[in-house]
Amino acid sequence: MTDSSVPPAVAASDASVPEGLADQEDVFEQKAVRLAKRERLQDERTDASGGAYPVSVPVTDTIPALRENYGDLEADTATGVRAAIAGRIVFSRNTGKLCFATLQSGDGSRIQAMVSLAGVGEESLQRWKELVDLGDHVFVAGEVISSRRGELSIMVDEWQIAAKAILPLPNMYSELNEESRVRARYLDLIVRDQARQTVRARAAVNASLRETFSGHGFLEVETPMLQVQHGGAAARPFVTHSNAFDTELFLRIAPELFLKRAVVGGLDRVFEINRNFRNEGADSTHSPEFAMLEAYQSYTDYVGIADLTQELIQNAARAVSGSTTVTWADGTEYDLGGEWDRISMYDSLSAASGHEITPETSVDELLALAAASGVVEPAHVTHGKLVEELWEHFVKGGLERPTFVMDFPVDTSPLVRAHRSVEGVVEKWDLYVRGFELATGYSELVDPVIQRERFVEQAVLAARGDVEAMRIDEDFLRALEHGMPPSGGMGMGIDRLLMAITGLGIRETILFPLVK
Repeated sequence: MTDSSVPPAVAASDASVPEGLADQEDVFEQKAVRLAKRERLQDERTDASGGAYPVSVPVTDTIPALRENYGDLEADTATGVRAAIAGRIVFSRNTGKLCFATLQSGDGSRIQAMVSLAGVGEESLQRWKELVDLGDHVFVAGEVISSRRGELSIMVDEWQIAAKAILPLPNMYSELNEESRVRARYLDLIVRDQARQTVRARAAVNASLRETFSGHGFLEVETPMLQVQHGGAAARPFVTHSNAFDTELFLRIAPELFLKRAVVGGLDRVFEINRNFRNEGADSTHSPEFAMLEAYQSYTDYVGIADLTQELIQNAARAVSGSTTVTWADGTEYDLGGEWDRISMYDSLSAASGHEITPETSVDELLALAAASGVVEPAHVTHGKLVEELWEHFVKGGLERPTFVMDFPVDTSPLVRAHRSVEGVVEKWDLYVRGFELATGYSELVDPVIQRERFVEQAVLAARGDVEAMRIDEDFLRALEHGMPPSGGMGMGIDRLLMAITGLGIRETILFPLVK
């Protein structure tokens, strides 16, 4: 008896559907051949066989479980145990009286199927050779053994097509390029371990976040995706129309104002993991549609919410990597452990630029520094926007460890409480990890009178053409007028959290990113 010496990751062709993956003429030819096999299977189907797409197959075991229980068998060992499994064929070799196939499960686990003349008979063996292709899902049953070369295998005595693949797999020897990966994620998940690991890492992160929140007494709630007016962030919204209500609606850019309504209602600790939509640009750290975590806790402030955010992220890192030191896709190690630095925006900007910059620094002085430093003037000039642009120019690139940047200009933070001791700034932080903003946190503005003043200031900016400015939200102000307790709040991008833990770009951390 012999078994395959070729690694179980070889496809028969470089062909696949997305343009650029393979020779499209070859795909056409293979599809025609496979469609003929499908037709034959459908013509021959019975209640027992189910044709090319049976409603079910009698699976009793899984490939991961068999690997866990029998993965250490010595070479050329028979267990006497019969198993029935299903999986996708990712390697196949036919050699006369014995055929070899490698079956892959959804998590990437693999096992060898050995289909022999002695095991299934001449007719069944010939049908295997004629009907089974790479990419097919097949059901096999038989004894669990270890081959002469030590490969965990099923010595098949029964088999059945579980789902016929009409198109061939891409070449599993070579990497798909990034564009192909995001346009055909289903293929990416089949052929690439990293793609499967990223999906599982994301699930582990979300589970960890929920567990940490639960340990602190938070409730998970849901807020509307469609809103009568946008708010909760400075962003350009998507606009749509509701036929049922005959009104203009906005896709959610942030859940903040509704979560705060929940706090007003007495839900003292709430969080939501949600989808947000912002009609803005896309790059390596931005996606117009993205997953966001927001949380609000009564009777704390931005310092307390920073402590919670650090705990959330460190626990998520442990859930994925088993440690707060994570290993990125390129092999780089990054330390998310320990206590993270907390620096002042104004102080760090002054030190890095060599100019003392305070909340009293005039717009003209900031414009002069921006011009001298090659910083592009923002579209709608304010003191705060200039300070933030200058800070990104002088300071952001030098941050290596996770860092909370504290105390922001008041005019860029309309939903944040004024600083308790420093005039002209608010109690807000941004958390920077891997050189990008990962999360933001506030001591929440709960005074409805000041909140109305801030909304009016935003309305003035909107009237001047600032499409990201907020509108006056009378319903939210009415809620605040019923009394919201002192609170801390935070928002964090789930996609970016995965970026921080895995080292991948945003389009890799989103399972199905939007592409043109």
